Amino acid sequence: MRAIVLGAGIVGFDVAKLLSHAEHDVVVIDSDPEALAHVSEKLDVMTVCGNGTSTAVLEQAGIRSARIMIAVTAIDEVNIIACMLADRLGVETTVARVRSDELSNTTAVLNSTDFGIDLVIHPEESAAEEIVRLIRRAGATEVVMLANERLHLVGLRLDPDSPVIGRSLRDVVSEGSATPFRVMAITRGIRTILPNGDERFRNNDQVFVLARPKSVPPVLELFGKSDRRIQNVMILGGTDIGAKVAFRLSQEKHKSIKLIEGNRQRAEQLAEVLGSVLVIHGDDTDIDLLITEGLSDMDAFIAVTDDEESNLVTCLLAKHLTVRKTVALLSKGAYIPISQSIGLDAAVNKKLSVSREIMRFLRGKHVKSVATVHGMDAEILEIEASPRSKITSDILMNMKLPTGLLLAAVNSGDEIEIATGQTRIKAGDSAFIFVMPGQIAKAEALFATP
Repeated sequence: MRAIVLGAGIVGFDVAKLLSHAEHDVVVIDSDPEALAHVSEKLDVMTVCGNGTSTAVLEQAGIRSARIMIAVTAIDEVNIIACMLADRLGVETTVARVRSDELSNTTAVLNSTDFGIDLVIHPEESAAEEIVRLIRRAGATEVVMLANERLHLVGLRLDPDSPVIGRSLRDVVSEGSATPFRVMAITRGIRTILPNGDERFRNNDQVFVLARPKSVPPVLELFGKSDRRIQNVMILGGTDIGAKVAFRLSQEKHKSIKLIEGNRQRAEQLAEVLGSVLVIHGDDTDIDLLITEGLSDMDAFIAVTDDEESNLVTCLLAKHLTVRKTVALLSKGAYIPISQSIGLDAAVNKKLSVSREIMRFLRGKHVKSVATVHGMDAEILEIEASPRSKITSDILMNMKLPTGLLLAAVNSGDEIEIATGQTRIKAGDSAFIFVMPGQIAKAEALFATP
């Protein structure tokens, strides 16, 4: 499949890398020769230097034979126009990164389909939603919603005093048998493990647990984590993400929100629109200001400035002052794996939301959705079982599933079941399955009609 990526920045590079690794024919367009040189040096893709809103440039990139156009430049208008042109030139799927919510607003005069855009991605909106979920689940380092929020995949970092340290997965599951849950993956250092019952938990393991929402609190308790309600929150940075998070949290009962913004005009603007949020104008790198404003009394600290080094440092300061939950906005790939190992509770990455959406278009028609998680080297696929597919032939315990593949849950429409050995998948059911790199084709083959 030919895929055209417009924009060779950080997001465009990651998207092109994703497509290239999936063995697609990728062409990257950008007007910056240096950015394209970096892409050419690191990735096995073609590059075209020029304006993505030019039909001639798109023709040079082979637009008429492309199946997907992904426009992820920093300029909304460029992304929209490029997708319009691609749609007119017969491209099957168009994806645009748009920061403004104008196209998705229900009162908007025009919407995305008027421009021929199949999918509008709002990285800032997705990041804000992820942060709010993390604050609601105080003991979690990750929260991913599956099956229309009927299942939660929760990430937990095991502390030295966790009651499960040294115990086998089989023993822990047996102890928590009254609460349906499944341990889907363990990240240990740079390794991702899809565990069997003999796997033993170790200090500092990152454990990913699948459970229904009401089961999450007892699961957290089983692993030695508190899910006590967070009330006092400080947000550093009045960015779009910071403002969205402040607004959402301020709508919840019993929450007190402080937001610190370095630009006076921006601070005054936010103070007008955020109502119950206390907006403070001050230098976001001023440690004394944070302490004076009561950082040590906070239940949670969220750093979402445009300076990710500042986000890291201030979150570490907050942990030093015993703030229970810290969340940092990070974009550099090198920072994310080490963020929790140096003390942060959670890291949020805008780029990941773009990748999640795009991967959904790269899979077969029976693959309904795709999710990825920070630090976990596995994809979560929701795959529909086709008639006469191998996965429907017997209960799971009697089937020998390929290595690097773990079935999590089955959605039968009105009913969702966390998978056990006795689970049987029927044609038309969709299953959530964890798949290690290189095993995706085998997973799809299990669910496809022979």
